[in-house]
Amino acid sequence: MNTITLPLRCLTLCALLLAAAPAAAGILDEVPDIGAVTDYRPKIPLRVYTADKVLIGEFGAERRDFVPIAKIPPLMKAAVLAIEDARFYEHGGIDWIRALGAAKANLASLGNFRQGASTITMQVARNFFLSRDKTLPRKLTEVALAYKIEQALSKDQILEVYMNQIYLGQRSYGFSSAARTYFGKPLENLSLAETAMLAGLPQNPSRHNPVANLTRAQQRQHAVLKRMAELGKISDAQYRRALAETLQVRRDGGGPGAGAEYVAELARQAAFARFGQAAYERGYSVTTTIVAAEQDAAYDAVRRNAIAYDRRHGYRGPEARIALPAAGDKRDEAILEALQKRPAIDGFLPAVVLAASPKRVRLSTRDGDTIEISGAGLGFAAPALASTAKAGVRLSPGAVVRISSTGKGSWTIAQVPQVAAAFVALDAHTGAYRAMVGGFDYQLQKLNHVTQAWRQPGSSIKPFVYSAGLERGFFPGTTILDAPLDFSDDKAYANWAPRNDDGVFERVVTVRHALTHSRNVPTVRMMRTLDVDYTRGHLARFGFDMARHPSNLTLALGTGTVTPLQLAGAYAVIANGGYRVEPLLITSIQDRDGKLVFEAPRPRPRQDSARVLDARNAFLADSMLRDVARQGTGAQAGRELKRADIGGKTGTTSNAIDGWFAGYGASVVAVAWMGYDEPRSLGGREFGSTLALPVWIDYMRVALARVPERAPLVPAGVVRAGEDWVYEEFAAQAPVEEAAAAQQPR
Repeated sequence: MNTITLPLRCLTLCALLLAAAPAAAGILDEVPDIGAVTDYRPKIPLRVYTADKVLIGEFGAERRDFVPIAKIPPLMKAAVLAIEDARFYEHGGIDWIRALGAAKANLASLGNFRQGASTITMQVARNFFLSRDKTLPRKLTEVALAYKIEQALSKDQILEVYMNQIYLGQRSYGFSSAARTYFGKPLENLSLAETAMLAGLPQNPSRHNPVANLTRAQQRQHAVLKRMAELGKISDAQYRRALAETLQVRRDGGGPGAGAEYVAELARQAAFARFGQAAYERGYSVTTTIVAAEQDAAYDAVRRNAIAYDRRHGYRGPEARIALPAAGDKRDEAILEALQKRPAIDGFLPAVVLAASPKRVRLSTRDGDTIEISGAGLGFAAPALASTAKAGVRLSPGAVVRISSTGKGSWTIAQVPQVAAAFVALDAHTGAYRAMVGGFDYQLQKLNHVTQAWRQPGSSIKPFVYSAGLERGFFPGTTILDAPLDFSDDKAYANWAPRNDDGVFERVVTVRHALTHSRNVPTVRMMRTLDVDYTRGHLARFGFDMARHPSNLTLALGTGTVTPLQLAGAYAVIANGGYRVEPLLITSIQDRDGKLVFEAPRPRPRQDSARVLDARNAFLADSMLRDVARQGTGAQAGRELKRADIGGKTGTTSNAIDGWFAGYGASVVAVAWMGYDEPRSLGGREFGSTLALPVWIDYMRVALARVPERAPLVPAGVVRAGEDWVYEEFAAQAPVEEAAAAQQPR
């Protein structure tokens, strides 16, 4: 480039800028309307919160918090002004002194344009109305807009717009949002060093992004601190301390944490149904009934137990394999391409094997880090490192695997579970969601198994069959025959011979014993006595969709389909004494100004709910379910939680395709489920008690930690007869046998 023409170009630019004010004034009528600035209404995303105000979801193209200028920390303003526009409060929109200084500096650097002269007002004009084309007409329009904005707004108003509107990387707009994104803090809690780093972003958010390039971000931060010291905004001691501070930059984007995405998505759907596209732009805040600590407990319980199940069934081998170039850029590119295709899953980092032996595996991550794993970290994948490992399972260079941090600076070979799992907890009296986990990981699968997965409930349906029996004269002490059923006179069941899980027939058992120990044959026998249609009608009271259940005796063994949410609602009827409750997720919605735009009616237990079950029936069903949790298939719950007010039932479908536990404690009703999306056996030694019950216990341990035990209230009309409870009118006849029970008044 000709070195003589460069100074001339700089002089020309300087002259043009000096002439810009009168020229700009002459074209004021032709510039865009500045209503978007004078009536500033930034796009603020939809946010979803727990009942205790923890952010669990954020939806919108722009991540932004609006903060009035009076609430922006003085140090933040000082840092921005120092590096972007030190004379902001002195000029009228165009800083002629700075423009001349920039021209002089650019002349000294042979026209390399190392300094610009844009003011904050000019940046506001450009960000709202103009492209970044470097043409004279566009520059004149920018100057004219800056002049017009200065006439319409005060300096504080202009700075307020700038500090809330400016893009700062990572989908963050405005400094308040950037503080959360990069440091996970509110703006007022930032240190000087953190403040300076954010102040350095406007010049080039992608280049100075501390997540993408911490070194360049620190160079810019140092420039901000130096300028602040030069202007006397900070002391020399402050300057030195800030330079020495080690910054903890968040790499997760600072948004809502993993764990409540399925809840947030349900809330998003509801907000969109009410507000349309405006839901994502007008700053609505949705408050849910979710309890943050319980949601965390549910999320951890689902993940921990799904991983435990997965590890019980062994290492499957790599997720994929790539051809690994020998070395150099091509190798790095191949690794990056392979890992970018792998979704980020909480706690499971994708990596490519570089070298492998039975004692040591070396891997590369998407960040370019090299990790070496040995010892206990190889234990789970040891079979894949053996010389006898099958080709599809073997770990060798080019294998794409998952690794997990042990939390001690070391790593272990891991794998993402293929099994699906779900959990939901409701307030038994109001239907309010307390926690919900719709799957193992939302990034892996968006299907919400709590509300959308229809699965066979297995034995978890039995309490409702026994409840039907209570209505027809069966009682906990009624005896039933546990012996092979004879269907010789019924062609519909000619090829069906129901059996108990243990293959044993116990001859004569009580109703309580049959439910406590989940005996299949007595359950079918009782339903046969009751009548299929009657039993179906009774189950409908609990909220089951009977179109999804068979009109035959297999219904007694849970061959219909339910969702975990539907099953939780059904168990709530027993837990609360006989009332149907509707699930409630959203309690209120506020607009960006805090104005209430929606508020759900406050639930009034037993007043707003319909009684669908006699209190006596609910009491007897509850007393039997408590035995399940004390000495039956759910006894682990009673042992570990050490509470007498726990009731529930396991469920395992044929061939262990689904594993369930549904139950309640105090006023909390919860359901856990595990199974494969494409149904297949979970394993010959897997049951609801090994799959779902541990999830349920882990959650309840947290949910009930500070909740006192509740002794059952015996309703009027229930008395003791012998060793068990019966309806008062039948006390003289108890205990009764199956045949006699079926003949009781209806």
